[in-house]
Amino acid sequence: MRVPRAASRVLVSQSVGFGLIGLLSVFNHLLDLPHLFAGDDVEISRWRYGVLEVVIIFLIWAFAFSVTRRMLLRLRYLEGMLRICAWCRKIGYKNQWIALERYLAEGFHVDTTHGICPDCWKKVEEDTKLFYRKESESRTQPDRGVAPESA
Repeated sequence: MRVPRAASRVLVSQSVGFGLIGLLSVFNHLLDLPHLFAGDDVEISRWRYGVLEVVIIFLIWAFAFSVTRRMLLRLRYLEGMLRICAWCRKIGYKNQWIALERYLAEGFHVDTTHGICPDCWKKVEEDTKLFYRKESESRTQPDRGVAPESA
Protein backbone atom coordinates (compact mmCIF):
# COMPACT_ATOMS: atom_id res chain seq x y z
CA MET A 1 0.00 0.00 0.00
CA ARG A 2 1.37 3.40 -0.95
CA VAL A 3 1.85 6.00 1.79
CA PRO A 4 0.13 9.35 1.04
CA ARG A 5 2.17 12.56 0.73
CA ALA A 6 1.31 14.00 4.19
CA ALA A 7 2.19 10.69 5.85
CA SER A 8 5.44 10.56 3.85
CA ARG A 9 6.44 13.93 5.31
CA VAL A 10 5.98 12.55 8.82
CA LEU A 11 8.12 9.52 8.00
CA VAL A 12 10.80 11.63 6.29
CA SER A 13 11.04 14.09 9.19
CA GLN A 14 11.23 11.17 11.64
CA SER A 15 14.01 9.60 9.56
CA VAL A 16 15.91 12.90 9.34
CA GLY A 17 15.67 13.30 13.12
CA PHE A 18 17.09 9.84 13.74
CA GLY A 19 19.76 10.46 11.10
CA LEU A 20 20.83 13.63 12.88
CA ILE A 21 21.06 11.72 16.15
CA GLY A 22 23.26 9.14 14.41
CA LEU A 23 25.47 11.87 12.90
CA LEU A 24 25.78 13.54 16.29
CA SER A 25 26.94 10.23 17.72
CA VAL A 26 29.53 9.81 14.96
CA PHE A 27 30.78 13.41 15.33
CA ASN A 28 30.96 12.92 19.08
CA HIS A 29 33.39 10.06 18.60
CA LEU A 30 35.34 11.77 15.81
CA LEU A 31 35.72 15.22 17.37
CA ASP A 32 35.23 14.44 21.06
CA LEU A 33 32.47 17.02 21.43
CA PRO A 34 32.45 17.11 25.26
CA HIS A 35 36.13 18.15 25.13
CA LEU A 36 35.45 20.85 22.51
CA PHE A 37 32.46 22.39 24.33
CA ALA A 38 33.26 21.79 27.98
CA GLY A 39 37.05 21.45 27.97
CA ASP A 40 37.01 17.99 29.51
CA ASP A 41 40.03 15.73 29.37
CA VAL A 42 40.71 14.24 25.97
CA GLU A 43 39.68 10.62 25.76
CA ILE A 44 40.76 8.23 23.08
CA SER A 45 37.72 7.49 21.00
CA ARG A 46 36.43 3.95 21.25
CA TRP A 47 35.13 3.09 17.80
CA ARG A 48 33.36 -0.04 18.89
CA TYR A 49 31.17 1.94 21.26
CA GLY A 50 30.49 4.51 18.56
CA VAL A 51 29.47 1.88 16.04
CA LEU A 52 27.35 0.14 18.66
CA GLU A 53 25.60 3.45 19.43
CA VAL A 54 24.84 4.03 15.75
CA VAL A 55 23.54 0.45 15.34
CA ILE A 56 21.28 0.87 18.38
CA ILE A 57 20.02 4.20 17.04
CA PHE A 58 19.35 2.57 13.66
CA LEU A 59 17.41 -0.31 15.28
CA ILE A 60 15.30 2.13 17.31
CA TRP A 61 14.68 4.17 14.13
CA ALA A 62 13.63 1.05 12.19
CA PHE A 63 11.16 0.09 14.91
CA ALA A 64 9.75 3.63 15.26
CA PHE A 65 9.56 4.01 11.47
CA SER A 66 7.63 0.76 10.97
CA VAL A 67 5.19 1.47 13.82
CA THR A 68 4.60 5.04 12.61
CA ARG A 69 4.13 3.89 9.01
CA ARG A 70 1.56 1.25 10.03
CA MET A 71 -0.27 3.79 12.17
CA LEU A 72 -0.36 6.36 9.35
CA LEU A 73 -1.59 3.76 6.84
CA ARG A 74 -4.33 2.65 9.23
CA LEU A 75 -5.32 6.26 9.86
CA ARG A 76 -5.45 6.94 6.12
CA TYR A 77 -7.58 3.81 5.64
CA LEU A 78 -10.03 4.89 8.32
CA GLU A 79 -10.18 8.47 7.04
CA GLY A 80 -10.82 7.14 3.56
CA MET A 81 -14.03 5.42 4.60
CA LEU A 82 -17.19 7.05 3.35
CA ARG A 83 -19.90 7.66 5.95
CA ILE A 84 -23.36 6.80 4.62
CA CYS A 85 -26.56 7.24 6.64
CA ALA A 86 -28.18 3.85 7.21
CA TRP A 87 -31.67 5.32 6.80
CA CYS A 88 -31.65 8.02 4.15
CA ARG A 89 -28.41 7.04 2.36
CA LYS A 90 -26.94 10.58 2.53
CA ILE A 91 -23.17 10.97 2.54
CA GLY A 92 -21.21 12.57 5.41
CA TYR A 93 -18.96 15.09 3.65
CA LYS A 94 -17.18 18.17 5.11
CA ASN A 95 -19.21 18.14 8.35
CA GLN A 96 -22.57 17.98 6.58
CA TRP A 97 -24.91 15.30 5.23
CA ILE A 98 -25.57 15.61 1.51
CA ALA A 99 -27.21 13.55 -1.23
CA LEU A 100 -25.01 11.15 -3.19
CA GLU A 101 -25.41 13.17 -6.40
CA ARG A 102 -24.24 16.35 -4.69
CA TYR A 103 -21.31 14.50 -3.09
CA LEU A 104 -20.14 13.24 -6.47
CA ALA A 105 -20.54 16.71 -7.99
CA GLU A 106 -18.70 18.55 -5.19
CA GLY A 107 -16.10 15.96 -4.24
CA PHE A 108 -15.22 14.54 -7.63
CA HIS A 109 -16.68 17.03 -10.15
CA VAL A 110 -18.77 14.24 -11.67
CA ASP A 111 -22.18 14.89 -13.17
CA THR A 112 -24.74 12.16 -12.63
CA THR A 113 -27.85 10.90 -14.33
CA HIS A 114 -30.36 8.31 -13.24
CA GLY A 115 -31.07 4.85 -14.58
CA ILE A 116 -32.13 1.47 -13.30
CA CYS A 117 -29.99 -1.63 -12.95
CA PRO A 118 -31.16 -5.03 -14.28
CA ASP A 119 -31.86 -6.41 -10.78
CA CYS A 120 -34.01 -3.44 -9.79
CA TRP A 121 -35.74 -3.56 -13.19
CA LYS A 122 -36.77 -7.18 -12.55
CA LYS A 123 -38.07 -6.26 -9.09
CA VAL A 124 -40.08 -3.35 -10.49
CA GLU A 125 -41.55 -5.62 -13.19
CA GLU A 126 -42.51 -8.25 -10.59
CA ASP A 127 -44.04 -5.63 -8.30
CA THR A 128 -45.95 -4.11 -11.22
CA LYS A 129 -47.30 -7.49 -12.34
CA LEU A 130 -48.35 -8.29 -8.78
CA PHE A 131 -50.07 -4.92 -8.47
CA TYR A 132 -52.01 -5.37 -11.73
CA ARG A 133 -52.92 -8.95 -10.81
CA LYS A 134 -54.35 -7.82 -7.45
CA GLU A 135 -56.08 -4.90 -9.12
CA SER A 136 -57.76 -7.14 -11.74
CA GLU A 137 -58.78 -9.69 -9.06
CA SER A 138 -60.42 -6.99 -6.99
CA ARG A 139 -62.44 -5.81 -10.03
CA THR A 140 -63.69 -9.30 -10.95
CA GLN A 141 -64.79 -10.32 -7.45
CA PRO A 142 -68.16 -9.02 -6.16
CA ASP A 143 -68.11 -6.52 -3.35
CA ARG A 144 -68.23 -8.46 -0.11
CA GLY A 145 -68.93 -5.43 1.98
CA VAL A 146 -72.21 -5.28 3.87
CA ALA A 147 -74.76 -8.08 3.42
CA PRO A 148 -78.15 -6.91 2.07
CA GLU A 149 -80.79 -6.51 4.74
CA SER A 150 -83.88 -8.68 4.58
CA ALA A 151 -87.17 -6.93 4.95
